[in-house]
Amino acid sequence: MHAITITEPGEPDVLRWTEVPDPEPGPGEVVVDVAASAVNRADLLQRQGYYAPPEGASEYPGLECSGTIAELGEGVEGWQVGDEVCALLAGGGYAEKVAVPAAQLLPVPGEVELLAAAALPEVACTVWSNVVMVAALSHGEVILIHGGAGGIGTHAIQVAKALGATVAVTAGDDQRLERCRQLGADITINYREQDFVAEIREATGGADVILDVMGAKYLDSNVKALATGGRIAVIGMQGGTKGELNLGRLIGKRGSISATTLRARPVEEKGRIVAEVRRHLWPLVEQGTVLPVIHEAFPLTEAAAAHRAMDEGGVFGKILLTAHP
Repeated sequence: MHAITITEPGEPDVLRWTEVPDPEPGPGEVVVDVAASAVNRADLLQRQGYYAPPEGASEYPGLECSGTIAELGEGVEGWQVGDEVCALLAGGGYAEKVAVPAAQLLPVPGEVELLAAAALPEVACTVWSNVVMVAALSHGEVILIHGGAGGIGTHAIQVAKALGATVAVTAGDDQRLERCRQLGADITINYREQDFVAEIREATGGADVILDVMGAKYLDSNVKALATGGRIAVIGMQGGTKGELNLGRLIGKRGSISATTLRARPVEEKGRIVAEVRRHLWPLVEQGTVLPVIHEAFPLTEAAAAHRAMDEGGVFGKILLTAHP
């Protein structure tokens, strides 16, 4: 088979289409013939040498895929060769085939096309595990989603609206904010021109949940933007890793901060998240209430161009990589 390999840390051109050995399924795993993968920011970090795969994971980039089961490993139950699936991966999605634990498989939901399903596993598992399983967003609460135009943000808007929340988002230009509103956002904030703390407090009094991809840069402002009893879920560090936290303000608001990552978790933990997504979120996708948002699709052989597009910004939703022209 062929896969995208990283010849050395660097710019997108270090991504090369290379002939590599076929994967073999271990116990509890399946091999998937990949139809499509999707670009995540973690892939860009891995390409630059900042985010190595977890021990035992494929060295090829790609944290999700869709495709067809080609082979079953020992002990796999509930799946058959030929099933159309999408999968959460620790790596290896930028390839024609990938081995994946059966616990991390999801059926392609409802009327979603096989290629489009590749845009779902990473965002679905990240959003559901943080917004619902950790931050416990409930009907009638206010959620502030930073990076509302990205893959995580566009998915989180739809999930939060389906749960009955008031949704506020930040993004860097009015055109993408309008598209966020079309997805269901109630409050849109241009972070280049507006103070999101002032805007969210004026509109709602404060956010019950904040889904944050920025990390250190927004830490103090996020605490200021919280409502009493509010919860901050940090899932990214685009604004740095170290910040100053006013514990007095956080305690005064009876607030909490969680910080999670998905890729390095054990299969058992990922399996529990995938099971919750299948049980609670997948019906919303099957009904058409929550759908993949796709900015553009590139052939997998043009992964470098896809990474350049992500680097340049302006993406709304997910970028797909299709394995077969």
